[in-house]
Amino acid sequence: MTNIKVGEQIPQFRSTTTEGATFTLDDMKGSPTVLYFYPKDNTSGCTLEAKSLRDGKEELKRRGYKIVGVSPDSVKSHQNFCSKHELNFTLLSDADHSLSEALGVWRLKKMCGREYMGIVRTTFLLDAEARVTHIIEKVDTKDAYGQIIKILDNK
Repeated sequence: MTNIKVGEQIPQFRSTTTEGATFTLDDMKGSPTVLYFYPKDNTSGCTLEAKSLRDGKEELKRRGYKIVGVSPDSVKSHQNFCSKHELNFTLLSDADHSLSEALGVWRLKKMCGREYMGIVRTTFLLDAEARVTHIIEKVDTKDAYGQIIKILDNK
């Protein structure tokens, strides 16, 4: 369960883009945004999700949306991920987990009997004022773009 609900504006934040620039809530305002949180660069599910969004970027752009991905990986890791997979959208480094924690996607996870803290894959659709319009907690990594389009078509 996320800390934010549909209708609420995401909180003020400060992060760093793949290019090393500062990115804040104000940078999100002005057009609708697909804000997606993923666990780790260059892992199978995260790569599938990023490629799906890359391939759907033009249609999302046509509908007014920009794409912003967030993970705890470093800027350097993001640069390699973008280069390797020809990603054509902004990735943010949330190394201190502040944005992930604020939205409630930094949680206790379990895998192979091991417990650890990490990002629970979640996508937020935001309006032009950075207010949440939809929350996708069961992301279809192979068709993340198609999943978003279905939601937008059923508004």
